[in-house]
Amino acid sequence: MFQAWQGIRSLTNSIRRYPVQRLVCVKATTTRTCSGYQQANVVILHKSLADDFEAFCHANPSPLPLLYRSQPGEWGCLPLAADADIRVDCPQYCVFKDGLLVSRVSSLMSYSGQLQDMVSFYLGCSFSFERTLREAGVPVRNVEQNCNVSMFRTSLQCRGVGQFQCPMVVTMRPVPEEKLDIVAQITHLTPLAHGGPIHIGDPAVLGIQDVSRPEYGDPVALCPGDVPAFWACGVTGVEAVQSCKPTLAFTHSPGCMFLTDREDSSVSASTSTPEPDQCPLTFSISQQPLHFSVASKAVVQSIRDLEKIIGEDPGERGIRALFVQDELLRSCLSLSHSSSVLITTGFPTHYTHNPPEETDGPPGAIAIAATLQALQKEVAIVTDHRALEMNQRIMEDAVKKGVIKTAVPLLSYQGNSPDSALYFLCHNGDHKKPRFDHLVAIERSGRASDGNYYNMRGVNIKHLVDPIDDLFTTASTIPGISTTGIGDGGNELGMGKVKEAVREHMPNGSLIACDVAADFAITAGVSNWGGYGMACALYILSLCPIHQRYRHKGLGQPHPPTQDQHQAWAASLPSVAKEEEMLSILVQHGVRSGKTGTLGMEVDGLSFHPTHSDLIIKLRDRTSQRK
Repeated sequence: MFQAWQGIRSLTNSIRRYPVQRLVCVKATTTRTCSGYQQANVVILHKSLADDFEAFCHANPSPLPLLYRSQPGEWGCLPLAADADIRVDCPQYCVFKDGLLVSRVSSLMSYSGQLQDMVSFYLGCSFSFERTLREAGVPVRNVEQNCNVSMFRTSLQCRGVGQFQCPMVVTMRPVPEEKLDIVAQITHLTPLAHGGPIHIGDPAVLGIQDVSRPEYGDPVALCPGDVPAFWACGVTGVEAVQSCKPTLAFTHSPGCMFLTDREDSSVSASTSTPEPDQCPLTFSISQQPLHFSVASKAVVQSIRDLEKIIGEDPGERGIRALFVQDELLRSCLSLSHSSSVLITTGFPTHYTHNPPEETDGPPGAIAIAATLQALQKEVAIVTDHRALEMNQRIMEDAVKKGVIKTAVPLLSYQGNSPDSALYFLCHNGDHKKPRFDHLVAIERSGRASDGNYYNMRGVNIKHLVDPIDDLFTTASTIPGISTTGIGDGGNELGMGKVKEAVREHMPNGSLIACDVAADFAITAGVSNWGGYGMACALYILSLCPIHQRYRHKGLGQPHPPTQDQHQAWAASLPSVAKEEEMLSILVQHGVRSGKTGTLGMEVDGLSFHPTHSDLIIKLRDRTSQRK
């Protein structure tokens, strides 16, 4: 605990400056007792560095929200507080010489001469919203435990300006999982107090190895049911000073903030009903490592609408019995955070024909890949070795016809040894170095509980299927790889997540049900529709400022997509023309409709016009409402 202000003179000055109701704030740290008023981090630098530091703040608004920049030698800050004097208004200061911390002092009065040529920066502070969280029923653990908040140096590098090059510092607050939404909503509306959290979940994602050993502040213990949530922190300014190595500089001592006259803006934010575009919702997307993501309420509703559209069942197969809400949303949130995605498809249901594949699956896989490519993700497709050459020709034709912009690398996997899956998924078989961070199976034959592979008629087609299921079962043991299965009958890879419903509700369910579960199981009336819906959902997420800020962990200045980016993303989406062309390519290569075996323009016995074309139009219409 830092030493409190000393002496009658300091107390007298504070009484003169601050209203009586704030006198309780004149003590060691301001995290617990100065609720109701906006607090500020402080950085004081020589005037020759001031312009660069201001630019550094503007380039990194999440950790360094600039409230006020003083003139050289200006000790007050009228916009923030009447009769302030920065030389004495923080409970404790850090003194830096050549970037090194040399002392902590309770007053800068002895440096008044040097301060004549120095500029003070006042930066927003997350302490400002703690009272509002408590009033909303959110336990603030550092307050309960009578200690300072935990602050950590991360592996995230701020956007550098001039001599200011440093990692971001974050605060960590344990939050009960059921309170994450209200916490995100309250703090999102306070950008001058760092805004919403930049990460919720495993500290190692930020390069933090031990939450019991913060670089600044005190350890804060998590209670059962708590999730660690991290906010950008103004102590980043301290790191910036150390990186710049100025001859002389000052900052507040972490936890000992400058107190303004402004009331906490989060109070008004918590009492108002935010617009859906400004109302974040949180979703768990991984347990290994623990990871939550965030999107606006408006975007969540749009993706739920997409999920409803792809769940239409014109074939009357009863697939609604397999539906789990928000699987499309959570899968796409996870994919949005990914950098390298492996897709698999191929269901050789027509075992008496050559090729035995069906027209459901490849179009959806190509639609997903096209949008992932447009979003700058690395993408590959793995398929059966016997079908590799045909799929390469199909890919070439898809590029020529404009269905997809760039050919996707095609791979095969035979599983020749016990470690084959591990070495396929990870560099040199090292589970800490995965090649892919998300696997997607769409209308891919799935292994049943007896080790065989069945079509919907209950015919065993194992002799036509490579053991790509092994990649999914192995991925479930590798932290950082998530999996999605898309299906329309329950015998597809990944649909093991809903195998009990498949066994109960689907024809031949007890025999055909896939036993291999994915993290997310997306049910669609036709599996291709699940792929189209996934592409549209990823596009919608790419236009969500709340999600994109969180995905980039608050780094840099938030910018809307450029016109070129927007056009590239929109052009990647499935359209009636592209999907009709893709189906025509498959037919030209002898690929047949799944249900009927017809070599023609249909999928699962449903003609492209009007059934599939009308559904694509519905998806595009709903997606275009988010532009």
